[in-house]
Amino acid sequence: MYEITQIRKLSIWIFFIPLTAINLCLFISQNPEFLHDTIFAVDQIGRSGFSIPYIDGSLSISRASRTFPQYLIFKPSMILTSFLLYYYWKNNNDLVNKLYETKINFKFKIFGILSAIFLAIHSIFLGIKFDIQVYKLFRRIVLVLFILFELIAQGYLVYHFYKLKKKLEKFVVKKILIMKILLVSILVATAILSLPTLITKGNTHFKHMLEWNYFVGVILFYLFSRFFWRRTT
Repeated sequence: MYEITQIRKLSIWIFFIPLTAINLCLFISQNPEFLHDTIFAVDQIGRSGFSIPYIDGSLSISRASRTFPQYLIFKPSMILTSFLLYYYWKNNNDLVNKLYETKINFKFKIFGILSAIFLAIHSIFLGIKFDIQVYKLFRRIVLVLFILFELIAQGYLVYHFYKLKKKLEKFVVKKILIMKILLVSILVATAILSLPTLITKGNTHFKHMLEWNYFVGVILFYLFSRFFWRRTT
């Protein structure tokens, strides 16, 4: 099927582009000397010592990515990812419509596209400084909505694939479907269990550590999608 071929292609890029972007920004942040005395000299705010934020939560993705020149990598990468997400969810909607023999916009498409829009908005406004509390609240809400809508979309899509498992039998790897279900369940459970800590002040290192790992967890869904579908002709 055409849609399966497109989903396979889109999935791998949706995983690798943001993963490469955040880790390249982290590398630049920790190794500013490589760009010393060039037009891409790293802003002081965006510099940090060596650490593994996935483990120690020493800095946030925002701090590693929002200053010059890191935002030259981060913003275009996330905006490109947003476009790829739109086509990913569109192709999945077309595929599920074929399998159900319907012509509707499923909830996973709606929430998936909304998550892509909020990712683009977050990327555009990252690093722009407005010293007003409403703007800071706006940025947090946009980021939360991106994660929330992404989880809802992923959950709905997995639900439909589970319902269609008999029709999909020759197209998919069943073990990967189970892994996708487990991943979404873990992400939802982690979000719920971490909520009391996230809404209280302090615990900065834990929040940063969670941010890095959670982001990777969200895009890991797309890597699973790449291997979920068998190659079609």
